[in-house]
Amino acid sequence: MTTEIVGLIGILIMVILLFSRMWIGLAMALVGFLGFLYATDLDKSFAILATVPYHTIAFYPVTCVPLFILMGVVVSNTGVSRDLYDTAYKWTGHMKGGLATATIVACAGFAAVTGSSMAGAITMGKVAYPEMKRYKYDEALATSGIAAGGTLGILIPPSLGFIMYGILTEESIGKLFMAGIFPGILLTVLFMIVIMITTAFRPQAGPPGPKTDLREKVISLKNTWAILVLFLLILGGIYLGFFTPTEAGAVGAFGAILITLISRRLNLRNFIDSLSEAAETTAMIMILVVGAFIFMRFLTISGLTSMLAETVGNLPLTRYAIFALIIVLYIFVGMFLEIMACMVVTIPLIYPIILALGFDPIWFGVVLVLVMEMGLITPPVGLNVFALAGVTNVPIGTIFRGVWPFVGAMLLCIIIITIFPAVALFIPSMM
Repeated sequence: MTTEIVGLIGILIMVILLFSRMWIGLAMALVGFLGFLYATDLDKSFAILATVPYHTIAFYPVTCVPLFILMGVVVSNTGVSRDLYDTAYKWTGHMKGGLATATIVACAGFAAVTGSSMAGAITMGKVAYPEMKRYKYDEALATSGIAAGGTLGILIPPSLGFIMYGILTEESIGKLFMAGIFPGILLTVLFMIVIMITTAFRPQAGPPGPKTDLREKVISLKNTWAILVLFLLILGGIYLGFFTPTEAGAVGAFGAILITLISRRLNLRNFIDSLSEAAETTAMIMILVVGAFIFMRFLTISGLTSMLAETVGNLPLTRYAIFALIIVLYIFVGMFLEIMACMVVTIPLIYPIILALGFDPIWFGVVLVLVMEMGLITPPVGLNVFALAGVTNVPIGTIFRGVWPFVGAMLLCIIIITIFPAVALFIPSMM
């Protein structure tokens, strides 16, 4: 067999292992080791197992993973999300669909310090859904808005999605963060427009909430200072070159702890819970990363990635037609795999193709995260939907029924970014 055929067989075996419910990171490491063993010899294969885990985890940019995770869980576990929602609620709650709009705005703010989609969906499900239920909102609109708003967690920086993409492709995590700012704002606005259009045609789906005067609105802004300070500190520091993304993670984690201590939200119990949750999430991601790098070593030595890039580049299709096929593939894969797992499994094959087609890798990182967001709310395995159903007791089918306008907004956002790449690349180009 040629080495390319061995590579294809390795991918097939890995898919079988995934469907048999083996951990993704371990499945990739096992296939990578066995494939390397077939292509070389035992000593070189064990050398890969001995060196890749250390060099991967000791890789300086990887250090930002536990730091940003810790920042996010500290903020999540200390009730900052409630302040964000209350502030947005006072500014938009009096409009038709205003409570759902407030949820989207609060999710965007929460995303600026968490980097996780599921955390946003679960937290806002606990905070926002009871209010919308009290005002007799349509269940499909209320819950789908929360599920969609939660996806902003991996688009608005600092984002674990961008961090993972940067680690796997060795692209600048700082530039990826900057590239996510305008698309994150754009998608937030598109989600709000979806709610406005829905309630314009069906006013009963989102009745207005109570009105508040200007004084209350302005006073409520004081509750958002913590999020604003962290966001500006992290991204401003990266953009101005004061510190690297890894140092920004340390500043963010320390800042989150300091701010929640000053505001008397952080106590020993939720601090220990935050450390434990951050450690568990970090361990899961590290297993994925190590497995991915072992698997990538195997694919590289097999020659499969270069063969695929050359084959796709020679297809009688325009590069945008091939790009559209890649998007369709990701939409399909995203329905079944969690975003981190999806990136780890597909990047070794897709990234060389994107480079061969001449697309900007930073721009593609933004598009990829957007497509992954769709997978978080589309059936049959929309993780945000399942998590939200667990905290709201709303039937999964009801939530899935309401997500499609938001999926359409995500597709529109991808189209806009494809036509106007500067939406994503303008800030990174200024660095």
